[in-house]
Amino acid sequence: MQWGMANRLAQLIQADGHALFLPVDHGYFQGPTRKLEVPRQTIEPLLPYADALFITRGVLRSSVDPDHAKPVILRVSGGTSMVGKDLANEGLTTSIEEALRLNASAVGISIFVGSDYEKETLLNLARLVDEGERYGMPVMAVTAVGREMAKRDARYLALACRIAAELGARVVKTYWCPDFEKVVTGCPVPVVMAGGPQVNTELEVFEFVHDGLEKGSIGVNLGRNIWQNDLPVAMIKAIRALVHQKATPKEAQEIYDSEKGKGKKRS
Repeated sequence: MQWGMANRLAQLIQADGHALFLPVDHGYFQGPTRKLEVPRQTIEPLLPYADALFITRGVLRSSVDPDHAKPVILRVSGGTSMVGKDLANEGLTTSIEEALRLNASAVGISIFVGSDYEKETLLNLARLVDEGERYGMPVMAVTAVGREMAKRDARYLALACRIAAELGARVVKTYWCPDFEKVVTGCPVPVVMAGGPQVNTELEVFEFVHDGLEKGSIGVNLGRNIWQNDLPVAMIKAIRALVHQKATPKEAQEIYDSEKGKGKKRS
């Protein structure tokens, strides 16, 4: 591996082999998402506890101070929205040169396996990998599912992750699911977890994150489960303990509960 590529990956994946990525890129297709309406207000309190931000160039420039930044995974795919016909019809929106100007540690792109635009998004990934390898820039592939959430099972996600790795992604972001070990085992590059199923309590989040880590994920790429929580700082501290301190779900819950009296809930 060339030095630049290895160095950028080392910025993202910590010395213990694990990583906590904080995605705040949801506005690129959702607009002012709940509790991400003012990105700077959401990002700043959480930044000390994240290993990297997954973010668009516009929000990076407007909402993250360059002298207090963390490593950046730059979102470089888009072109669709929640009100459009098909979220899967994405293209590349940002060049590798722009990622280099912004000192990104990686770039991220969604693929929509099984959609009408499967071929286009997979070829987007392949082209991005070609460019990334030329400049020593890792590519993180996101196994997006659009509106078809029923596809979040191990067989489907294992297929999507393996294809992403085969096309050259250095890291794959995918959803937690039952039998998650089947997803990780079939993917020869590091896997980070996005959100899991809809749950009603913090403990259930801690449980699926812990399960995924036990089954081989190197970490998480959790957004709404953190910053849409009433106590986002407490939540990210608890998730960080799971990722980097091998905490149990019960211990993570204790960390979350201990933070309750230290600050007001965010409206």
